[in-house]
Amino acid sequence: MKTYSAKRLSLSISVFLLIFNFGGFLILAKKDVESIYSIIFILLFGAMSYFLVLFILNRYINDKIQPIYKTIREVPISGKKEKLLSKFSSTNISDVQKEVEEWAKNQTSEITRLKDLERYRKEFVGNVSHELKTPIFNIQGYVLTLLEGGIDDPKINILYLQRTEKSIDRMISIVEDLESITKLESGELKLNFVNFDLVKLTEEVYELAQMLAHERNISLEFATKSDKPVMIHADRKRIMEVLNNLVGNGIKYGKKKGHVKVGFYDLHETILIEVSDNGIGMDKSDLSRVFERFYRVDKSRSREQGGTGLGLSIVKHIIEAHDQTINVKSIADKGTTFTFTLQKAK
Repeated sequence: MKTYSAKRLSLSISVFLLIFNFGGFLILAKKDVESIYSIIFILLFGAMSYFLVLFILNRYINDKIQPIYKTIREVPISGKKEKLLSKFSSTNISDVQKEVEEWAKNQTSEITRLKDLERYRKEFVGNVSHELKTPIFNIQGYVLTLLEGGIDDPKINILYLQRTEKSIDRMISIVEDLESITKLESGELKLNFVNFDLVKLTEEVYELAQMLAHERNISLEFATKSDKPVMIHADRKRIMEVLNNLVGNGIKYGKKKGHVKVGFYDLHETILIEVSDNGIGMDKSDLSRVFERFYRVDKSRSREQGGTGLGLSIVKHIIEAHDQTINVKSIADKGTTFTFTLQKAK
């Protein structure tokens, strides 16, 4: 790519003027070009032409281009002022062009990012509104029925009050889950790292889930032998929340006479935890979005089971807060497996 600068341009113009001037003096001197005065005058004229043109071009660039360039350099990006471009050089216009193109590219990327954030915000607000709308309408319906005389009917008063309580509990769960995600994302939620036995923790989770598993005729098992403790270094309360969520999902989306299994595998510095089931599974198109807030593979069944649609998002945030990763693999009608790692006890 050619480099166009003030010096190069002024030199080209000066050479042109020299040639033009030299030709004129040839005519005036009637071919007496060997005159020392004529040669000196031509050289002086050429030099003066060069510096004069250079001065005019530099002034033009400084007066016209530099203010624009300075403004571009100081445009705030991502909420803070960043000096993205190098110091202005009035002698090399191609440098200005390159850096302006770079600035334009950065601005385009920033605009795209802001549009994505705005789209995400709208989707998030819409999802929250949708999730809260159902329990609010339910509560409204139950209360209005009671106020219109149902409170005196022993067949419905207790029943409707119990249903109202369930809807209120659902709203509280949504708000608490949203609060947990917000704290995890902002770093406000501090983890309490301790050493504990993962086998015992899983047994506690199984005890809490046993009633629901029994109702659905689903067995809770260990995929690996658990005769010895599996000690890890993590936040016990949060990891229990992770296992509760994953085991609970395995039960909710399991098949009758199915199973949910938890296995532990030693990876030297970390322990790989695997939570698997042989339930309804997921399509490949769902796997990339399964950890998104409010994303539901089976919307009707999820709401029927009372889920907030935030559980897996919270799980992902908790594991990442431990500087670890979580993955999922699934086959429709075959089952789903979640795997994540945790640091071994020190």
